[in-house]
Amino acid sequence: MAEIWQGVKSARDEGALADLAARARHDLQMLNYPPADWVPEGAAPDGSPMLDVLVVGGGMCGQTAAFALQREGVRKVRVIDRNARGEEGPWGTYARMEILRSPKQLTGPDLGVPSLTFRAWYEAQHGAEGWAHLYKVGRIDWRDYLVWVRETVGVEVENGTALLAAEPTASGVRATIERAGVHENVWTRKLVLAGGRDGAGALRIPHFRGLDRATAEERARVRHSTDGIEPEEFAGHRVGVLGAGASAFDCAATALEGGAAEVTMFVRRPYLPQVNKSKGASYPGFLRAFSNLSDGDRWRLQTYIFGEQAPPPHESVLRCDVHPNFSIRFSEAWTDVTPSVDRVSVTTAKGHYDFDSVILATGFEVDLAKHPLLAPLADEILLWRDRIPVELAAQDAECARHPYLGRGFELIARDAGRAPGLDRIHMFNVGATMSHAALAGDIPGLQIGARRLANAIVCDLFEEDLPALEAQLRAHDERELAPTRYLVP
Repeated sequence: MAEIWQGVKSARDEGALADLAARARHDLQMLNYPPADWVPEGAAPDGSPMLDVLVVGGGMCGQTAAFALQREGVRKVRVIDRNARGEEGPWGTYARMEILRSPKQLTGPDLGVPSLTFRAWYEAQHGAEGWAHLYKVGRIDWRDYLVWVRETVGVEVENGTALLAAEPTASGVRATIERAGVHENVWTRKLVLAGGRDGAGALRIPHFRGLDRATAEERARVRHSTDGIEPEEFAGHRVGVLGAGASAFDCAATALEGGAAEVTMFVRRPYLPQVNKSKGASYPGFLRAFSNLSDGDRWRLQTYIFGEQAPPPHESVLRCDVHPNFSIRFSEAWTDVTPSVDRVSVTTAKGHYDFDSVILATGFEVDLAKHPLLAPLADEILLWRDRIPVELAAQDAECARHPYLGRGFELIARDAGRAPGLDRIHMFNVGATMSHAALAGDIPGLQIGARRLANAIVCDLFEEDLPALEAQLRAHDERELAPTRYLVP
């Protein structure tokens, strides 16, 4: 199978990448990148320098947002990420697919610069023939490509740095960040939350009474798909997997390739989803115009896409199906999970099963009240359930919990006049999907989303700084006719 789609990582040619980086920087110079910083210096309420933007998350969305801001001359930007270099986002951590499901030719992190595309990165090392033979993008290739892009364009990520708290005010957002145990208070005019799949909520973990009674040692046999899982941990194990999405199949494959004795997947549906509706909504018209639609149209379209659910990539399914000790039990949801020191008992409406370990491949949920940073503000934030009829909200409670965002992904206060400064927080993660479509997480919409975010922030900063910028305009005194006899003193 690896011969078909080349596996997770191709060979590296550092010399070729250095040459490509030099070419890309020259191309950026031709585009006048980076332009001069036009945003006036500002002081925070405590007298410290004021950042223009603090971007939280240095993965694909965060670094692309920072790149888009720098292209617009917004330079007082910091990007922080709690993880180590190369571990931003899922690619080098809990993602276990061999290849991305997206077509190899998609662009996004490059922001329209040809020499920054994945194709340019891959061809520099493997030539046009290598690109022609490439099936899809390897997961580690994509991770390494993202790091190369951000280093080439000059986006600096402060790794090992976490945002602990954010307090919006009328004059800015007071952020508390932590690095190596040291706390720092930072004032920023704009805060961009680019934390990925869990950036607007938390892990989705079903409630099982058996887990409530379990000790820490017993619970260790129950894993979530985002946990650090190594294949060899499952050698000889009977493994149960809850879920049938991409991560479920990738976790099942990890266990099988690690030597699991058997892997049984449980699915509440009678069959796997068959059609990826989000792929049918990945063209420019949909991605650009979606946010301009009425609330009713957006709700109807996006709840339909979510409700249909995406099938797992066929490559991930085939990766499991080559193992005779893999099976799927359809129409069989778990009703309880009871771990002990030597096994995990799973109960369904149809029977009872014992496993050595189980994996909850249940993904993430959008719920601001469960997000550690946003929970203190959750009651003040406008949600989709505040904008639609009660009967519609009751039909899809999770979609109704999505934040209702403004034109630039900014949070909106539920009650006008309360929570000043809430609109200084921009949600550039999965929480934006109901308001803007998949512009903040999926590769097809990334470039559109990052440019929209940057444009909105630029407009806000300009309007806020208009008095200073107007004074600067009136003081501008470059006498262009000085070399001629027509200069008027």
